[in-house]
Amino acid sequence: MVTPIPSMVDLLGDVRGFMAQLEQGLLGYGLPPTLGHMDHVCYRAATPQEYLQLRNALARFGDCLVEGMIGNRPIITYRLHQPLTSPFGPVPCLELAAPKAGKQHLHGLEHGEIVVSKLQQLLIDYPNVPFNTKGLAGTSPELTLTLAPYQVKFHPRSLADTIALEIARGEVVPVPDDYFIGHHI
Repeated sequence: MVTPIPSMVDLLGDVRGFMAQLEQGLLGYGLPPTLGHMDHVCYRAATPQEYLQLRNALARFGDCLVEGMIGNRPIITYRLHQPLTSPFGPVPCLELAAPKAGKQHLHGLEHGEIVVSKLQQLLIDYPNVPFNTKGLAGTSPELTLTLAPYQVKFHPRSLADTIALEIARGEVVPVPDDYFIGHHI
């Protein structure tokens, strides 16, 4: 008997429902889904094993832009061969994040990121939206809007462009060869 090859929905879950919830969350704050294009969504793995399984399975749906250590855990980004459909337009990239050691979190689709030209203008235009502004001071500035249990993040540059810059500058921290050995795989 031949085992069927999993689809993106098999791997990621209800992508349409996730996108609809993000859209409804934004609309609930008076934010149109046309603020900018959503350049990627992020899926958080529950375990290192799930991360490795998904990393291997997702490789047939896209090309790896980079895999590196971010926040003390591996994250891989794929440029999808076929962008995800969304109310925000086609979503060209998918980020897969391994769990942070010692932290409990839900696994599954977690956030989407929208590229806007000016973060400060977003704050001016929508003063009553409860954006988290802590990320504005970082090297890759961002605004975050929590739409429990999800988030939408806003950036002035696409993830693919950010990755290209980080690669060119030699800023990507490689995943140690023994990372998964030390994480009970």
